[in-house]
Amino acid sequence: MRHRKRGSLSIVLFSALVLTSCSTHALGSATRESTYPYWEKGAGATEAAAFMKMQIPKGATDVKGAVQVNPREDEYILSFSTGKSTAAQVAKDLHSEEPLASWGIKSTQESELFGHLGLAEPKTLKDALWAGVCPPCAKDDRRRNVAWMEIYIENLDSVQARVYLRAF
Repeated sequence: MRHRKRGSLSIVLFSALVLTSCSTHALGSATRESTYPYWEKGAGATEAAAFMKMQIPKGATDVKGAVQVNPREDEYILSFSTGKSTAAQVAKDLHSEEPLASWGIKSTQESELFGHLGLAEPKTLKDALWAGVCPPCAKDDRRRNVAWMEIYIENLDSVQARVYLRAF
């Protein structure tokens, strides 16, 4: 009988330990996940360009960037104004299988990423051009650690354009 009580006590203690560890983990996970997403302090255009393995064009103005930290994949955003031909060259350097094309979908989406930089979301811009690419799929070895990149180009006037880049 004594052996049986000890066995029962062991099972009760083990069950309590398992339940406690599961509930503690769940609380920790919920707390941890509620802190996401957040903007990485001190990370800007330099860090975004480095992740994207690209050079910010010489003469680019109003250069802005940021890193949004997420539980699975961080988002890197970069934007700048430059000449239209330079913007087209940046798009070409992505090695997208599809050429730049009109985004075509009118979106009234609230700020998600670029609003953090004080810019309109490129999906909401009239006549913005878009291209996207999976760098590893396009065999772009420079960017083998980048799962997805996309570019939007907004024509500002007859000479200048604003480039919006997003990568994760």
